[in-house]
Amino acid sequence: MEPVGQVNALEIPRYAGPATFARLPRREDVDGFDVAVVGVPFDSGVSFRPGARFGPAAVRQGSRLLKPYNPALDVLPFAVQQVVDAGDIACNPFDIGTAIKQIESGLRDLTGDGARAVTIGGDHTIALPALRAAAAQHGPVALIHFDAHLDTWDTYFGEPYTHGTPFRRAAEEGLLMRDASAHVGIRGPLYDPRDLEDDARFGFTIVHCAELDDIGARGAAERVRARVQDAPVYLSIDIDVLDPAYAPGTGTPESGGMTSRELLSMLRGLAGLNIVGADVVEVAPAYDHAEITSVAAATVAYELVSLLAKGRS
Repeated sequence: MEPVGQVNALEIPRYAGPATFARLPRREDVDGFDVAVVGVPFDSGVSFRPGARFGPAAVRQGSRLLKPYNPALDVLPFAVQQVVDAGDIACNPFDIGTAIKQIESGLRDLTGDGARAVTIGGDHTIALPALRAAAAQHGPVALIHFDAHLDTWDTYFGEPYTHGTPFRRAAEEGLLMRDASAHVGIRGPLYDPRDLEDDARFGFTIVHCAELDDIGARGAAERVRARVQDAPVYLSIDIDVLDPAYAPGTGTPESGGMTSRELLSMLRGLAGLNIVGADVVEVAPAYDHAEITSVAAATVAYELVSLLAKGRS
């Protein structure tokens, strides 16, 4: 059976029609699916500006302009695989531990038959249950993490589960392959020089944002590809990896970030990797202007779906 694709924008204006991601069918509208785009409206783990709980709705709104053919990757991402909008995973906003369990359960339900999930946050806390769900299917994974921040700190205010700690917990839980993961876009001040020492101890390498001036997006992609090789890969993208000029609507903005073009170029440079799951997080629309951040995040999600399609075509 042919996949059910988008509502035709040449027949129904893009500002009308369903409010799903890219105006795709809902999970319940099809018999099965290969890729689920799912929202997680959770931001109880933030350490500065809240509001990412409204990220999934904003990204869906920002996705209305997306079209069925991706010329940069030469793929029809909604034609070679069935992509659905699986709605939102509802989770407890007052109990982070309970919310993490609910997110993991929801993602296991979506991916239990071999489907892939592209998760829209929400804050970066949600990456931990997403990695748990991915590792349950594929074993330890290589993580490619785009972010201004390391997110391998131990605790915030004594709490071990926050948006600044998910990858330390993931490493401690054995969800990540040893010495196969990378941070991209890291910049800004740290709490202590030991932050970098701890991060290296957990098996990460770093492509600092300033390095892009010398090696460019293509060189960064090549370095990351050499790092992960043929391992199962999970991609986690904090929208604050972009400079605030390109993504003002986020909780912890840092100057000196990537441009939208650099991020998209680098993602396209990862085509052919064994990608088993992905997320886009930290869109906080209350701080956005003219949907700049939500459009950027929606485009990133589209590229992620296209990368999954590229693996099938």
